[in-house]
Amino acid sequence: MARSGKNLSTFLANTQALGDRADAWQTHLETVANRFNKELKGEPFELPDELKEMPIYQEWQAGLLAPKVASPFWEVAKPTKQQRCLDIGCGVSFLIYPWRDWNAVFFGQDISTFAAETLNSRGPQLNSKLFKGVKVGSADNLQYEDDQFDLAIATGFSCYYPLEYWEVVLPEVKRVLKPDGIFVFDMVDPELSQAENWAILETYLGAEVFLESSDRWKQLFKDQGLKVVKQQPGEIFCLFKTRFQ
Repeated sequence: MARSGKNLSTFLANTQALGDRADAWQTHLETVANRFNKELKGEPFELPDELKEMPIYQEWQAGLLAPKVASPFWEVAKPTKQQRCLDIGCGVSFLIYPWRDWNAVFFGQDISTFAAETLNSRGPQLNSKLFKGVKVGSADNLQYEDDQFDLAIATGFSCYYPLEYWEVVLPEVKRVLKPDGIFVFDMVDPELSQAENWAILETYLGAEVFLESSDRWKQLFKDQGLKVVKQQPGEIFCLFKTRFQ
């Protein structure tokens, strides 16, 4: 599909910002996409016995880990009626979270082709008025026009990329948000007791985790003109409600 002139300019600017890293990022993005495509399809992972002995693996197998890594973004910024919301790295969230109860308009973007295909197939059946589709793509190249959204959400995946990648992503988020829009974001807090073991599990599942201190994240927020409006700790991730200044 051809890009619009504006989207093409944005894509080229982002590629230039990444410089020589662009090819490396593409490989990295494909690795993360493959990890989630595999899980969403229910395909088995080949894992070493020593990992299977870890409590974190047993929680994952039993389905007990998912609530610990799913940040309840609506507790800090609940979508409201007819708000235009962009879920970046959405997975299959429209099928899981109560978008119909919120009556908020849902747009998505994800690097997982399987997640996008699943939502684009099933989302309209749930609510064709609220569900506006999912585009396949990475967070550094949001395939939406400027100043479109009241709320942008990016939870559950910041840890798979180093901070320098987010230096490119955050201006993209700012671009698609309305001037008074809210951005909800989470990061793994390495100080939390299960964070390191969860990072080990994820690395074996195929996606390396970058554990950055909360101080480094907050410095990035400051550098990018993001003001933290509210903060909520979880068991592995810390959730932030922010606004660009």
